[in-house]
Amino acid sequence: MAIWKFPQGSLEVFEGDLTRSTADAIVNAANSGLLGGGGVDGAIHRAAGPELLSACRDVVAQIGSLPPGLAVITPGFRLSARHVIHTVGPVWRGGSQGEERLLRSAYAQSLDLASRHGLTSIAFPAISCGAYGYPLELAAPIALDELRAGLAQGLVRCAALCLRGERAFTFWRGRAEALFGPPQVP
Repeated sequence: MAIWKFPQGSLEVFEGDLTRSTADAIVNAANSGLLGGGGVDGAIHRAAGPELLSACRDVVAQIGSLPPGLAVITPGFRLSARHVIHTVGPVWRGGSQGEERLLRSAYAQSLDLASRHGLTSIAFPAISCGAYGYPLELAAPIALDELRAGLAQGLVRCAALCLRGERAFTFWRGRAEALFGPPQVP
């Protein structure tokens, strides 16, 4: 784990299982139908139990499919986290289809939604970096910049990136160090 302390809060980068996070909310890198799937999305749905799928169906019945860059919130059900914030990241199409704007929005909307619900801590996966193909070297500075901006705005007190595997952790930690300097807490 690596932690950077800022006047408004802390940014954490750690390796682990997002579904075990004790943050107030975890972020689901969802598909627009919110019905579960592979990767992080499927893991969150399995860990939260069938109630999460039912809640997501209710959301979709009310608003339709969730467009990329927006976010909605549901209870966490069987998770340690009290809430799941579902956001749809962009599919990488070479960078000329508004992908950066949509990825920034996915992070920003999730942070804003956490703030509006009085949550103080939030844990994210690397949105769009799996099946959606967003290049890590382009996604990392966007994600880290948006998390830092959310802290600076006082939206949450702790923003975290939860990564799967030592290789992913090492990559993201290195990008965070390049932006923020060495972590204050190992």
